Amino acid sequence: MRLLAFCTIPLLALAVPAAADHHAKPVTNSAAITVDPVLAAAVADPKRDADRARDQWRKPGETLTFFQVAPDMKVGEYAPGGEWYSRLLGLYLGPKGKLVGLYFNPTSGPFNAQSQQGIRDGAAKYPADIAGWSGIPADRFAGMTLENLPEAEKGTFDRILVMRMMHNLMRWNIADSEIKAMRELLKPGGMIGIEQHRAKPDAPYSYADGSKGYLREADVIKFMEVNGFEFVGSADTNANPNDPANHAEGVWEMKPSWRTKRPELENLGETDRMTLLFRKRA
Repeated sequence: MRLLAFCTIPLLALAVPAAADHHAKPVTNSAAITVDPVLAAAVADPKRDADRARDQWRKPGETLTFFQVAPDMKVGEYAPGGEWYSRLLGLYLGPKGKLVGLYFNPTSGPFNAQSQQGIRDGAAKYPADIAGWSGIPADRFAGMTLENLPEAEKGTFDRILVMRMMHNLMRWNIADSEIKAMRELLKPGGMIGIEQHRAKPDAPYSYADGSKGYLREADVIKFMEVNGFEFVGSADTNANPNDPANHAEGVWEMKPSWRTKRPELENLGETDRMTLLFRKRA
């Protein structure tokens, strides 16, 4: 199957120049971000000891602060996967807020019957997963797929987080429908935070179409603007200038995957990543 990322975006939107006008917005310096004590306590919680090794690259406190996530919000984490962020969000949001695992629409992508059932099963067991790990009651958490959104859920989310997943949405040709569903879930003025492996501004489309895990920042911004969002700003929180972002096998050559075991990549850390915030436009 030929996977066409951006298939429904007008051709003008695809022709985003490397030096797009979004660069006029100042980039938030991670060093200037002050993490709220409640979030800092969740990040430092001993329950996270097994997850803590990746904090130096993911900087979860600074990232969630930049995304303006507050402890009393209703927050969706899209495609929570291994639930690394969900475990932290469970600690942070569980007492006063609400955490919802948002899973792919099972019928929207290249998912066979077994995978579709796995997606539905993942959403069903999500509350128990986070409750069992955090010790917080399961009714503080929920899981749902983006298939047939319940009317009661539309317009109720303060934030939705999309962590290192946009490349899959692009290469599977489901980005438009999934982002549209997330937009329906957000309150007026609600926001989406995106962390994504970043291609070089001049990377050819064949490299930055999602198949290598890297996307151009300008393309992601334009895509979100076309799909009903205002670009709020970016942060350097997850930037890694040491990543050459030109790997033949894509992001999986960098750690933690380190697929090809190239020695010159061993000590470079994780991928260079954009950290972007968007507000639902009226």
